[in-house]
Amino acid sequence: MTERDPAVPDGRERVQKVLARAGFGSRRRCEELIESGRVSVDGSLVRLGDRIDPGGSVLEVDGVPVSVDPGTVHYLLNKPAGVVTTAVDTHGRPTVLELVPSEPRVHPVGRLDMDSEGLLLLTNDGVLTHRLTHPSFGVDKEYLVEVEGAPGRGAIRALREGVELEDGVTAPAVVAPVERNVLRIVIHEGRNRQVRRMCAAVGHPVLRLVRTRLGPLRDPHLAPGSWRPLEQSELRALERAVRTDPSETAPEQPGAADGS
Repeated sequence: MTERDPAVPDGRERVQKVLARAGFGSRRRCEELIESGRVSVDGSLVRLGDRIDPGGSVLEVDGVPVSVDPGTVHYLLNKPAGVVTTAVDTHGRPTVLELVPSEPRVHPVGRLDMDSEGLLLLTNDGVLTHRLTHPSFGVDKEYLVEVEGAPGRGAIRALREGVELEDGVTAPAVVAPVERNVLRIVIHEGRNRQVRRMCAAVGHPVLRLVRTRLGPLRDPHLAPGSWRPLEQSELRALERAVRTDPSETAPEQPGAADGS
């Protein structure tokens, strides 16, 4: 639970102060956002001087929910192979939570298989987690995939157009050859082990899978097993990437395992 400021009645703060702390610019810049009618709280437009409870209100700028609770944290982790994306593992294997600070307690957003590597977001931000993991919001995930053999034009075309799996045909993907047996694949669905199953279905099982991008988030310099907090600009970009209206995105697909 976030501690309230005893100097502020009921923990409520002026909206422009909350926006400034969240990285929207100077206090004056935030006042201009309010005056121009771009800021709302719980669905109602904010007026200059209004106060909110940062931990109990939904604050939006241009219709995009923003994370303003001072108790929220957002970590970007480069998950190495051999680490599981769970809080506790009954088999004693290392977990992603052991690689980030233990307080405040966070959870992984989506998952990567134990043998998969790459970028994973961990946070205690429930609103953002819901939007990033709900299939209807369709956030892009990019993978660098080493496969058996050398995929030909037919296999690549099938991956791009959609592959028949046991849980239905996959949505079109962005697929580009990088090397003889390496592909760059971008999907927006979150079916269980989707990329691995797609590649196996076209005759090229995965040998190694690395997530290189999560929505707008990239960091080629983050070493395996290392983490860092998101910058405010990255958090804002991530919030913008999650559309307010899910009807504008791809239809819901089963599963929510980030396709690894």
